[in-house]
Amino acid sequence: MIQFYKKRDFGAFISDSFNFFKVYGKNYFKNYLLINGLLLILMVTVFIFGYRELFSQIFGSNLDGDSYYFEQYFSNNAGMLIGVGILTFLLCMILAIVNYLYPVFYLKRIAQGAEKIKTDEILDDFKKNLGRIAKLCLGMAFIVIPLALFIVAFSYILIFIIIGFFLIVLVYPTLFNVITFLMYDYFNSGRGFWESLSYSIRSQFSYPNGSEKSPYWKYWAAAFIMFIMISIASSIFTYVPMIFVYGSVLTSAPDGNFEQNPFTGTVGIVFFVFYGISMLLSFLLSNLLYVNAGFMYYDSRTDLHQKVELEEIDTIGINE
Repeated sequence: MIQFYKKRDFGAFISDSFNFFKVYGKNYFKNYLLINGLLLILMVTVFIFGYRELFSQIFGSNLDGDSYYFEQYFSNNAGMLIGVGILTFLLCMILAIVNYLYPVFYLKRIAQGAEKIKTDEILDDFKKNLGRIAKLCLGMAFIVIPLALFIVAFSYILIFIIIGFFLIVLVYPTLFNVITFLMYDYFNSGRGFWESLSYSIRSQFSYPNGSEKSPYWKYWAAAFIMFIMISIASSIFTYVPMIFVYGSVLTSAPDGNFEQNPFTGTVGIVFFVFYGISMLLSFLLSNLLYVNAGFMYYDSRTDLHQKVELEEIDTIGINE
């Protein structure tokens, strides 16, 4: 059994994240797919067919040399494109909510002593917290995301003076940790949105007692390493088909005259199938990030570490 409320170093965050899935992985992903499976299939299907159609039109218009063809396609299919856009946006919103909050509710139950979680229990957590979820979504949409985009944009602007590259490397993992800490704290502590947001920012740089070494670098490093690992794993399914597409284009047009649209043939089908697999893999692997962030959050709650240890000692005494 994994202990959640305890101090961890950088290596422990990574190792305990993988150990978590060794212990609870079967039950975790079973519930995840039962809750999220249909949404994932719909999302991947919309993206595969939507992107295939879009890329085919872009590439086809370039081949024909008709600069107005692509614009004409949009004007003739405006209703369909708007409908697909709205559907995609709604699916993205629901997927984001479920993807972020499922690990929060699951880890909360495990940290409270549960050994095997049922799907109905997680769904019940979503239902009981609908009001708080709505408030969280509003706070994210109008406060957190705009601020995060501003910080990221500012970092990109500074790329021109080199320092921006290093800022981006620091900013992305830090923003991710702040957002995930916000969600974990909002549903674990009972605090309001503003209090949890304040805690999620402060906890990146110091522990509640203020007398210990700043945890920033170990939180940043754990998130950064997880980002790199997941990016490498999921990108394999994207880069391999891209190589085939470019290879098909170059071999079919060695003189530079492209007469065939690569996205409409067998190569195009293979490309988007691999792209769909890459999307599914990214969604599944992202759970490593969220669980890893959960261990960071429990590490930050030093106010509960001693309480949990005393409860465990009392439990041992009772069992004896």
